Amino acid sequence: MGLELDNKVWEMALAEDIQRKDKWYYDLIFRTVEYKNCRNNWQPLYGERSLIADNWNGALLKFEKSNNSGYSMDIEIRVYNEGVAFRYLFPEHPNAIYHKVIADDTEYTFEKGAQTWCASWAQGTYKQLIIPEWTEIYERPMTIGLPNGLWVSITDADVADWCLSRFRKNIQKQNTISTDMYDVVDVVTPGKTPWKAILIAETPGKLLDNNDMILNLNQDCTLDFSWVKPGKILRETTLTTENAIECIDFCVEHNLQYILFDGGWYGYATTFQTDASCVSAPVDLAKVIAYGKKRGIGVWLYVNQHALQKHAKTLFPLYKEWGIVGLKFGFVQYATHRWAVWMHDLVQLAAENQLMVNIHDEYRPSGFSRTYPNLLTQEGIRGNEEFPDATHNTILPFTRLISGAADYTICYYDKRLKTTHVHQLAASVIFYSPLQTLFWYDKPSFYNNEPEIAFFENLPTVFDDSTVLLGEPGKQVFMARRKKDDWFVGGITNNNGSNEIITLDFLEPDKTYLAIVYTDDENARTSTHVKCTGFLTDSSQQMKFKLKPSGGVAIHFVPVTRGERIKYKKYKGQWL
Repeated sequence: MGLELDNKVWEMALAEDIQRKDKWYYDLIFRTVEYKNCRNNWQPLYGERSLIADNWNGALLKFEKSNNSGYSMDIEIRVYNEGVAFRYLFPEHPNAIYHKVIADDTEYTFEKGAQTWCASWAQGTYKQLIIPEWTEIYERPMTIGLPNGLWVSITDADVADWCLSRFRKNIQKQNTISTDMYDVVDVVTPGKTPWKAILIAETPGKLLDNNDMILNLNQDCTLDFSWVKPGKILRETTLTTENAIECIDFCVEHNLQYILFDGGWYGYATTFQTDASCVSAPVDLAKVIAYGKKRGIGVWLYVNQHALQKHAKTLFPLYKEWGIVGLKFGFVQYATHRWAVWMHDLVQLAAENQLMVNIHDEYRPSGFSRTYPNLLTQEGIRGNEEFPDATHNTILPFTRLISGAADYTICYYDKRLKTTHVHQLAASVIFYSPLQTLFWYDKPSFYNNEPEIAFFENLPTVFDDSTVLLGEPGKQVFMARRKKDDWFVGGITNNNGSNEIITLDFLEPDKTYLAIVYTDDENARTSTHVKCTGFLTDSSQQMKFKLKPSGGVAIHFVPVTRGERIKYKKYKGQWL
């Protein structure tokens, strides 16, 4: 590691010297070590789990320059069962209150043949490459399948005061990747870098199961966020009062909690000339907000960076006064140090005005939603509005989703979809987002009493427990999530289809469940071709599925009632 500052350390990760040819860390001398540990459980305001374990052993290694200048650097290390994390700290120095970090040379060397899943930008497609095949700079998290069967994911945590870091091939060392800083970072001492987190697991699914480690590397929230309410949201696509009222009624009928007015409600967004304090679209916003409040539906607004940059301090109190509950930040810059600080300060400003936040477009999470839970979700993903194929979708849980929630924007009724509709149902379980966007390109009039919409209606967006049942990037993924006594399972396959078997041992033992199963069926009498069947089952069983190309399966497990024991037959191991 060694940082290059305007002023490098173990593993070649940081560099502190832009003026001199030698590296700042070359003459650092190890002085002392302090050992630490933590054994703690904490309850998030919301999440993929209602209880998170934070257990680690750690050390603080202290170094100082050999020239008696008083310059020093510390390296903090934490070792979890799930992986390791480290960061660099710059203690206060009376004559060195400021450092300019110009490069981060942290290197990671892997065994020959290691497979990586790479995206060259946050909303890009993925390539499966061995390291010698790398030709671009690739995004975090970086997931690696090792020749020995283990899986690794490398990412950052707590990046509120740093620039975007990505990965590039080290041209001097074989099978080695190096950190690539997007921008120079100014550090005022005492200061610190983000955590570098290395998750290690026996299966790719365990990487996702263990992503609470990212949250554990962030500060706990200290403010009252009881007003933050996760939920499902519907975009109003016409920017008219009439359709907005229809959307609110649709949300009430189908158990969605919010509507969104997206770009255009205050005019052309990508200019400083429009005024985000005035409505220019043919929508009576005050009437819609009042009607929504009466019916228990909140209203979100899209606001572009131009307006945010110029007027956020006056807009946010105004939106609160209007009764707006959340904001979608659009086309925001964040990769440089300046814009990263600006972005996170904006989330804090939104919290001060009790506004929830959804960040689009390139921003990827690093655990900041633990500190500021009003940041419900973010994009940073090639989601459904781009109509990716099924194989792409099977890669996302083991790559992008490791870093945190993703606003995938499900487009259920759109004819441009490259997957089946059950694949879309399952995606709502697999792609975790406390603010889950459904029906992105759709209108309430598109709904034609399709019975499978009940799955969306019953599905929560935050959970008490979550676990990956099986999966591998590019092949398939099955995810199970529990809310109270109900379990929801989503399974998707790639472009080719597959036969899959899942074990139901995640269900509570000695309890019978009604499994409401949604499968693809060309003979189903709806335009979506979804078949809905019910079976009685329990934790001792397995279920078998013949998944069509680009298809999937969605299942809602409910503890059975006495009447349902009579109405439904027991599942007998047949292929579905």
